[in-house]
Amino acid sequence: MAAPVLFLDVRVKKSVGRRVKGLERTPITKQGYENLKKELDRLKTVERPENIKAIEEARAHGDLSENAEFEAAKDRQGFIEGRLNELTYKISSADVIDPDALPKDKVVFASQVVLENIDTEESVEYQIVGPGESDIEKGMISVTSPLGKAMLGKKPGDEITVQAPGGKRNYELVEIL
Repeated sequence: MAAPVLFLDVRVKKSVGRRVKGLERTPITKQGYENLKKELDRLKTVERPENIKAIEEARAHGDLSENAEFEAAKDRQGFIEGRLNELTYKISSADVIDPDALPKDKVVFASQVVLENIDTEESVEYQIVGPGESDIEKGMISVTSPLGKAMLGKKPGDEITVQAPGGKRNYELVEIL
């Protein structure tokens, strides 16, 4: 079970924890939501049909008990169906947050920020996103990560201290983009 997501902005807080027919809503950025929809569409229109053809071709080769191609295609089919179910659930439980509608005076979900490491004076830019869309190499950090949690509610000029595996890290919130 995922850790609860905390928001310090009342407008965002109202959308978190909202249930639709017993389904817990999960905050996600517009881009993250679009990526899920694209992957779902690709799986339905490209991957699944290709896999069905692969299963048919493998069946045509005869004895299925010793047919590695058939086994591989069936395994792939299981993966595709599982991923389709997962994506359908994520999309149905998504609560899309528009960053343009959020305040720029403090950090909230979907905020884009510039941080400066106080010790190294190195600057980094992050967007706070949902756990399923985080990608540190693209500057997308999960709201449930230690740094993501520590940034919530902070204003430009505030210091942020995070306990990292290598020790404490100190940042200054330079700007909310």
